[in-house]
Amino acid sequence: MTARPCSMKWLMLAALVAAGRAEPLQYFKEQFEDGDEWQKRWIESKHKSDFGKFQLSAGNFYGDEEKDKGLQTSQDARYYALSARFEPFCNEDQTLVIQFTVKHQQNIDCGGGYVKLFPSDLNQEDMHGDSTYYIMFGPDICGSGMKKVHVIFNYKEKNHLIKKDIRCKDDEYSHLYTLIVRPDNTYEVKIDNQKVESGSLEEDWDMLPPKKIKDPDAKQPDDWDEREKIDDPEDKKPEDWEDAELIPDPEAKKPDDWDDEMDGEWESPMIVNSNYKGEWKPTVIDNPNFKGPWIHPEIDNPEYIAEANVYRFDNIGVIGLDLWQVKSGTVFDNFLITNDEQFAEEFGNETWGVTKDGEQKMKEKQDEDEKKKQEAEEKKTKTKEKDEKNEDETTEQEKEEGKEEEHEEGADEEEHEEGADEEEHEEGADEEHTYEEAGEEGDESTLKDEL
Repeated sequence: MTARPCSMKWLMLAALVAAGRAEPLQYFKEQFEDGDEWQKRWIESKHKSDFGKFQLSAGNFYGDEEKDKGLQTSQDARYYALSARFEPFCNEDQTLVIQFTVKHQQNIDCGGGYVKLFPSDLNQEDMHGDSTYYIMFGPDICGSGMKKVHVIFNYKEKNHLIKKDIRCKDDEYSHLYTLIVRPDNTYEVKIDNQKVESGSLEEDWDMLPPKKIKDPDAKQPDDWDEREKIDDPEDKKPEDWEDAELIPDPEAKKPDDWDDEMDGEWESPMIVNSNYKGEWKPTVIDNPNFKGPWIHPEIDNPEYIAEANVYRFDNIGVIGLDLWQVKSGTVFDNFLITNDEQFAEEFGNETWGVTKDGEQKMKEKQDEDEKKKQEAEEKKTKTKEKDEKNEDETTEQEKEEGKEEEHEEGADEEEHEEGADEEEHEEGADEEHTYEEAGEEGDESTLKDEL
């Protein structure tokens, strides 16, 4: 990075702003209100051939389809590298405000949602993860372990991470992220126009050597006693204190037939000690020599040099999206770089603030419709399963009824056959009876003839 002093032009502008004679400066503003013209302002890096593609979209739900259009990641498991250039500026003696909205509509599991501010000498077509930047700011999520807002400053060719943990939003709605860097070397981070963190650049980053260091010549005295409590040296264990939980059974006797050579040395069995009192410990008392924890004396750090311009960046000229996403779908919108905190807050309210409620209502309506659809599908599936079960039961019942009918028909046929046999038997018997009668009549006739 080639640093250069702030030009006289920017010093004059800063003086005018300080005197209240200038309008808020808008170094960069992007709302994507002119269709595909954004492609002329935003340059895709060619450092890699497989960078993910951005598309203009308001996403699957929005408050206003046109106003909410922004840059949306469109391919899963990709690196993205896109940037836009603006007139270079220096923020000496001025507040620097970076602001934009992020919507992780895909319920992101792992991926960045941050922006980077680069020096104006960046080669946009060669921008990549190792390109030198001034500031990196915005949300980063990966699993449940990392859901944080990055605030990283480059100072003296080294990137410095904030020492505080700022939690980012992890839902599916649009959120407004704002970083304010003031010329008094203080900062503020806002989410949805509400302050979530603030402090000193010097204290919350390790950009400067510490003002104080531990005195290398100081040593803890040998007689320094840090023990607050000690055992009472005069407390003695009573002579009759029984601390053996098990003792040999005093009534046990060695068997008469015990052979030491064959059976080994005889030992009395152990029994519970009825006088056992537990482990004896001396009484604890206050340590009369307690001096408290020893604190290492500090001295002024000879390497520390006060730096009034930690906040300052001389040649800001490019804003970029240099990130990785496992699941795509994030929408970036309402970019603003200005020198006025109040203007940034008003701009956020006029953009994100106007459409956020409508976006939430549309999402809730979609969720409700999806819930009803799923319930209808579940009901349809259950009805189908019930009908199939009833059909199976009906088929089985019909089979059983068919078997019963077959059985009844068989029984009827058998009964019919038995009836026929009986009739046939009765007919045979009648015929035999008739023959007998006929025989008797014949004999009587013959007898008459003989007489």
